[in-house]
Amino acid sequence: MSEGSDQGGELAGFARRFAECIAGPRPVLETARLRLRPYRVADAPELQRLAGDRRIAATTATIPHPYPDGAAEAFIGLHEAQWQQGTHLTLAIAHRDSDALVGGVGLVFERDHARAELGYWIAVPAWGQGFATEASAALCGYGFGVLGLHRIEARHLAGNTASGAVMAKLGMQPEGRLRGHVVKWSERHDLVICAVLATEWKAPPR
Repeated sequence: MSEGSDQGGELAGFARRFAECIAGPRPVLETARLRLRPYRVADAPELQRLAGDRRIAATTATIPHPYPDGAAEAFIGLHEAQWQQGTHLTLAIAHRDSDALVGGVGLVFERDHARAELGYWIAVPAWGQGFATEASAALCGYGFGVLGLHRIEARHLAGNTASGAVMAKLGMQPEGRLRGHVVKWSERHDLVICAVLATEWKAPPR
């Protein structure tokens, strides 16, 4: 059997597994401290308040500042259709006990290649508590173990060393630096790409 047919069989198996997953509801994932669940419309005011902090926008490539009125509701309204279409899985990060919102995490899928890009943000009052690693590890475990992904990658602004540390804890290896790739507030920033393969994946210690 040729290498091409091996890969074709692998991708066909992934496609079936993935299709079965997205035919059902979006997952709810629990960790020792957190619950990763679908956003609710009721989360919109708190999402706008927390993600609207300028310090959040400063560390991400896509979150705007100021965070416009109505943008949180529009963002939440996209998620169910994106899951059913197999393009995104976007989940809120909440405290397991209180259900208070502390951030968000998600995967953007490239189904033809059995890969996804991981993204996350954590509210400023929750920084430094390991929530980004805990939530991202749970979602990566779901991506590899349930969806059957081959590769999960992530990107961070070169100056965002905290996000780079999270990726390292997830076992992601740096694969390159895109120079001057992102314009943020009229300044150009390099973007660092990291990734982990299914064969390399090990959940980080708690």
